[in-house]
Amino acid sequence: MNGVGDVAFMAASPFLLKNSESIRREGPRNRTLFWWKWRILKMKKHRHRILGAVLFVLYLVLLTYFLFFAEEMGRSPDVRAEYSYNLTLFKEIRRFLLYRNILGWRAVFLNIFGNVLAFMPFGFFLPVIWVRTRHWYITVLLSFAMSLLVETMQLVGKVGSFDVDDLLLNTIGGFAGYIIFVLARGVWERYSGTNRK
Repeated sequence: MNGVGDVAFMAASPFLLKNSESIRREGPRNRTLFWWKWRILKMKKHRHRILGAVLFVLYLVLLTYFLFFAEEMGRSPDVRAEYSYNLTLFKEIRRFLLYRNILGWRAVFLNIFGNVLAFMPFGFFLPVIWVRTRHWYITVLLSFAMSLLVETMQLVGKVGSFDVDDLLLNTIGGFAGYIIFVLARGVWERYSGTNRK
């Protein structure tokens, strides 16, 4: 047990309060049972956060693979010849839209909508597992920071390119994911409230 939150959780549990006095009298074995019951109850209370954390880690693993190792995304060793970067906002977005018939709609989708979609899970799962990020501006800032880290690693490792348009699109994706989280939480709270009645 650790922290004020743990003590508050114990105090709020009628089942544990009712049995705590007898458990204290009955020795170490029952104290261990008491601790495990308390831990299970706490895990049930936070099961959505545990599931969110597992899915978030899985998402980060997949994101790392597609951004740094997937050959179908042009991440092969042959491509890593020189540093590539774009520091002019909207330059690459404009280029993909203007030359969409030459580059193909798949390239346009991957480079514009793909950058938004790639960071939507980041903006969705982050407030699920970390309460402090339930302020929209914190999620947006962390989405930007995560995108900046990725772009910098791509530049240094010569995998893909550092692109300010990607920074913008990734951050928009993180914010879009946060909006979906807010809407989903509203629906869940309304559904849960209806079931309690």
